[in-house]
Amino acid sequence: MTAKTDPTSLATPFHKILIANRGEIALRVIRSARAMGYRTVAVYSTADAGARHVQEADQAVCIGEPLPAQSYLRIPAIVEAARLSGADAVHPGYGFLAENEDFAQACKDAGLVFIGPSAEAIVSMGNKAGAKTLMQAAGVPCIPGYQGEDQGEGRLAEEAARIGFPVMIKATAGGGGRGMRLVPSAKEFPELLRSARSEAQSAFGDPEVILERAIVEPRHIEIQIFADRHGNAIHLGERDCSVQRRHQKLIEEAPSPAVDAALRERMGATAVAAVKAIRYEGAGTLEFLLDREGNFYFMEMNTRLQVEHPVTEAVTGLDLVELQLRVAAGERLPLTQEQVRYEGHAIEVRLCAEDADHGFMPQSGTVALWKMPAQLRVEDALRSGAEIPPYYDSMIAKIISHGRTRDEARRKLAAGLEDAVALGVTTNQAFLRSCLAHPVFAAGGATTAFIGQHQDALLAPDDEARERAAALAAVLLYETTGERKQRAAGRRLSHRLPISLRFEIAGQARNASLILPRQHHFEVSLGERSFAIDLVALADDTVRFVCDGLQEHATWYRDGASLLLQYRGLALRVEDKTRAASARQGESGGDGKLRASMNGRVVAVLAAVGDMVQAGQPIVTLEAMKMEHVHTAPVAGRLTAVHVSNGEQVGASRVVAEIEVAVAAPA
Repeated sequence: MTAKTDPTSLATPFHKILIANRGEIALRVIRSARAMGYRTVAVYSTADAGARHVQEADQAVCIGEPLPAQSYLRIPAIVEAARLSGADAVHPGYGFLAENEDFAQACKDAGLVFIGPSAEAIVSMGNKAGAKTLMQAAGVPCIPGYQGEDQGEGRLAEEAARIGFPVMIKATAGGGGRGMRLVPSAKEFPELLRSARSEAQSAFGDPEVILERAIVEPRHIEIQIFADRHGNAIHLGERDCSVQRRHQKLIEEAPSPAVDAALRERMGATAVAAVKAIRYEGAGTLEFLLDREGNFYFMEMNTRLQVEHPVTEAVTGLDLVELQLRVAAGERLPLTQEQVRYEGHAIEVRLCAEDADHGFMPQSGTVALWKMPAQLRVEDALRSGAEIPPYYDSMIAKIISHGRTRDEARRKLAAGLEDAVALGVTTNQAFLRSCLAHPVFAAGGATTAFIGQHQDALLAPDDEARERAAALAAVLLYETTGERKQRAAGRRLSHRLPISLRFEIAGQARNASLILPRQHHFEVSLGERSFAIDLVALADDTVRFVCDGLQEHATWYRDGASLLLQYRGLALRVEDKTRAASARQGESGGDGKLRASMNGRVVAVLAAVGDMVQAGQPIVTLEAMKMEHVHTAPVAGRLTAVHVSNGEQVGASRVVAEIEVAVAAPA
């Protein structure tokens, strides 16, 4: 007769949860924890002292300086914060230490409940090389590649040649596209390997990589699983995460338009069998590549909650953070596989502080005006006036829609994105709307090659919207200056006297002429085009107007000589140049000065003073928001000065190097 285990012996009750993370995921955990009656503790760096997650937690502890290695990656500081606050459990969120076995073990050693899998499970599945070996032994189809212990550059180059180009370099630790590079040929391998290792070391504290054959235009499909300590495991269906840039997800949806019920059952059964084999506990995600023939290959397992978990919550009706907390406390899963139900379709977009028009360059700075659509689920940690620091991930919000059908969810999300207001820092808002509207995405045909194949169309400007926005900007520049106050005081300008304005909108210089034939009516000339604009209502940050017979609305914010304008989903910066001096010469780099394109930290200096360099040659690599960005020589010539060194933090537009322009020999 087999003795039965007393379920109460597996219980590990806790009362106060420290969230070892920041931003929107910290707030997400706080929300579910509070609903279940738990007290919460936030941790923060000095850069996050005024952040929302700090203010909304019951208690908060500062754990260090801005750089992740000085704060959010400091295991002893986080464990000490738990001791100081009296927390008896730790939720790692995602990113940072969420998949760090040393952190999970340190929590256990300190008597803290780690809300996630054991350190042993993280080692088994959280490391790409280890997980792949385990899956191969279990008979799960894996991508051909190399995950050996020999990490020498020569050995890796040999293995890459054996696999055949193109190959993928992947950091064995962590995820989110960090430490991942697609290598087209042997020539690019050494530099891309260095870059991948450097980025992996910075993001995860581990430079080890694996190599894999690059599968052409696959779907990126992941299976959400949950397991408890009583031996129960289920899957909650799949998510399609194929729309990516720089190997980082931008749009996720559930279910996948490429997965039918039979394939879902096969992939789900594979995922459940895998986690049962290692006695996994908690939330996890197994990620697969799905090729054109319907074959799927295991890529990696994320031993944590995923950024895109809200789409699974939307279609299943489950709170995944609540499930995490219940499983961590020793409870059984509250439902079986047969009880899992799916309803409708959900899509999530990641709103990121980045400039899609310039290589998705990360942005930082002050959010002047922040208004998210009330009709959709939004996960964010911002408010008007908040700072976006340059030290962390560029994602600043997740916007999620749920509809009865995929097309309904897509329409809702596109409309919500158009209504969202994020002024002050450049975001990918318009780019995301273009993705949702593209015929390939609308038809459910997007693969991981979607952005690369359609980038020109996705980035194509809406010329008509920009022209109308420029006309409105001219009116708002005039209406929101001191001249408007003068007119209100009785010193009115002649109705027919043209008013000349010079401004830049979205970096483009424009000249406008305004005539005011009657109150609240403007005739605006912009080059060869003219517009008739009537102001219906002008409030502190919104305007209702009629332009050539069509009534619309826009959102605006005035900051000195700058006007921030949100119109038809376009966020535009307008700089009033009417009284300004001409722009400085040499800003484009034609003067031989190489300027930092963003706030960032120097991680590599790739040339030495005295070197002869070619235009486009890599000179300095900066890291911003956990991504590396190579800065290249703007001109050919001799490198006469390098003004930065490794590890140094630099500001946007700072001159980092100078090149004496080469003079062509006379013919």
